[in-house]
Amino acid sequence: MTLYAESSAVVSWLLGEPTAEAVRRLLAASELVVASDLTLVECDRVLIRAATTGVLPEADAAERRARLVTAAAHWNVLTIDDDTIERARRPFPSEPIRTLDALHLASALLARSAVPDLTLLSLDDRVRSNGEHLGFRVAPR
Repeated sequence: MTLYAESSAVVSWLLGEPTAEAVRRLLAASELVVASDLTLVECDRVLIRAATTGVLPEADAAERRARLVTAAAHWNVLTIDDDTIERARRPFPSEPIRTLDALHLASALLARSAVPDLTLLSLDDRVRSNGEHLGFRVAPR
């Protein structure tokens, strides 16, 4: 399986939310994981916010940040380039959609042009709905 890892799923894994184990299994079982720079930025920001607000002790946040860095070292991380921005600026099948979600969907579409059998790993309902309308398999089910 090849996956595009959208932030909502990766954050769930990092924070140990109820869906974390399913996300971890999917990431571990994938032959290829593609993510956007945006995924890494959003995950880091969530961990910084959790530590700053006292939701997580700083040591726990640092350990989870290290886990993200280790995992991402094995992923193909896409930059947000002009093509991604141009696609994100156009409508998606299920509007309205937030800006960062549009950037994720645009990144996944561009990745799919190189990796046709790409599954969209997301827990966000709007991203999942748009992904399905765009012809992606969506995980977890």
